[in-house]
Amino acid sequence: MQVILMEKIDNLGSLGEIVNVRAGFARNFLVPRRKAKIATKANIEAFEEIRAELEKVAAEATAAAEAVRAKLDGTEIKLEANAGSEGKLFGSITNHEIAEALQELGFEVERRNVRMPEGPIRNVGEHEVGIHLHTDVDATVKVIIHSDNVVEVVEKAESIGTFVDED
Repeated sequence: MQVILMEKIDNLGSLGEIVNVRAGFARNFLVPRRKAKIATKANIEAFEEIRAELEKVAAEATAAAEAVRAKLDGTEIKLEANAGSEGKLFGSITNHEIAEALQELGFEVERRNVRMPEGPIRNVGEHEVGIHLHTDVDATVKVIIHSDNVVEVVEKAESIGTFVDED
């Protein structure tokens, strides 16, 4: 089935392209969400009339996402978590906790837009996490996870003399 894309869709095409998709994908996903229209002569003509307006809206959305990226890039998020003596977390830090931390800082980020390709964070330390803002715009934030438990264990081990400083 041929459809006209009303916005850029990853792995499919950009605004205004006429692409072939499976009928179920068009009927059940693209058309109900107004991401595409079925490519009939009438719809193609109607689309050409509003194409400039849609391109302007898409450019404004990209510019807004770029502005958010400028503020968001390099932001540090500090999270507390319980960890064992080797720095391994009891549990994990997921995209949900990171999205909540960003919302507390004033950024409107949904959980599904937090990109963690290696999965949830399971260790204490600094981690880079991607944030998907728009189809063409991604930002990177630094997540710093620390635990009071690790500090207490290290201090206790140093006082006993278990850790030897080799410097």
